[in-house]
Amino acid sequence: MRSFKQPPVLGYILAGVLLGPSGLGLVENRDNISTLAELGVLMLLFVIGMNLSLRGIKEVWKVAVITTAAQIGVGIGGMIALGQLMNWSLELSLFFGFVFALSSTAVAVKMLQEINEYNTRIGQVTIGILIAQDLAVVPMMLFVSSFGNEGGIGSDAFVKVGISIALLAVLFVFLSKKRGLQIPFARAIGDNEDLTPLAGMAFCFGASALSGLLGLSAAYGAFLAGLILGNSASHKVMSKQVAPIQSILLMVFFLSIGMLLDAGYIWNNLGLVCLLVLFVALFKTALNITLIRFLGETWPRAFLSGALLAQLGEFSFILAALGIGAGVLEDSDYRLVVSVTVISLFTSPFWLFTARRLHQITQLGITSGSETMRLTYGPEVGAIIRSSTIAESALQRVLGKWLKRDNPGSNKNETSDEPPRDIPEQATDKTTSPAAKDA
Repeated sequence: MRSFKQPPVLGYILAGVLLGPSGLGLVENRDNISTLAELGVLMLLFVIGMNLSLRGIKEVWKVAVITTAAQIGVGIGGMIALGQLMNWSLELSLFFGFVFALSSTAVAVKMLQEINEYNTRIGQVTIGILIAQDLAVVPMMLFVSSFGNEGGIGSDAFVKVGISIALLAVLFVFLSKKRGLQIPFARAIGDNEDLTPLAGMAFCFGASALSGLLGLSAAYGAFLAGLILGNSASHKVMSKQVAPIQSILLMVFFLSIGMLLDAGYIWNNLGLVCLLVLFVALFKTALNITLIRFLGETWPRAFLSGALLAQLGEFSFILAALGIGAGVLEDSDYRLVVSVTVISLFTSPFWLFTARRLHQITQLGITSGSETMRLTYGPEVGAIIRSSTIAESALQRVLGKWLKRDNPGSNKNETSDEPPRDIPEQATDKTTSPAAKDA
């Protein structure tokens, strides 16, 4: 995947597909790596929290928060309306709304780096929205975990979400004012290559265990641990030493996702899966463009950010696993979510192409939405039309030759090179110039 300038995450998923039951079948029992995959989930949130930039989100917090809130609201509203037609439960409709609202941080950041927009205004807006989505994942996970309770969503779920949001807000305010926070035992550990990664893992999994014992989510504790470490004085040393371990656990997590992909299910439900992938891509792009443009960004910036945020995110896998555990998702629903998410991630090259073309258009200073769309996809549409015209002409020539072969005498007078019989050859030679004879 790196040779194709794509995130390694897609390579991990593809390797899982090849190794799992849907591929070569080298790993038939998916439960063998389930524990490591769960640790990978914790590490994913730990890494996101550690790399979270509080300064970056301050500059675009309005666009990020309003866009993310609108995405969640539209997603939930649309899925509840669809659930009325499909006879879904309220919990299942909320789950699909959560999945729809999230985008892939890994894929979007990779695209920004490829088009050199990571440190520009477009990059700030896109990353701000991704950070807001990552923060919104925490209450989403708490809600989904509570779906399995008797009576559905109760007051306990809202209390837990309220406590987690309040704690997160207090921590944000504290860390934004506190510079160079010292974590326990940091001075004793120093930059020791043996103790530093061990301390990082202990901090991550210790906070996860404490959060789970308090009735919140283990992933929420891992996220808070990463947020604290990321804004501490030990951030650089800890990130460097923990990186190899987190890379392996994240690889195992995405590898397990690839093993969960059922190729037979996709083939049997190809129409439904492709329709959902297309719907997600088009609807999310249109929604993101509308929201970002409404909040004051120019059309080129809105188009570029909308294209970058058009896929489903890796947190869909985590929510799907929680949904299975809570009894909200059936096996077929789980396979559908995994299939649509994986294909959505693998169609990222198309969105990368779109982002690059929009990046070129922004250099021209074009602010018209219709003109931006025409320049973005116009060359490809024209190429398709020309190719179809050439193919049609070639097909007509081939059919014409076949018809002449089947009826050799039908056009004899039209195709013969001999002069008409009523005109003598001598007369023809006298009245024809030498140039005409040569021709």
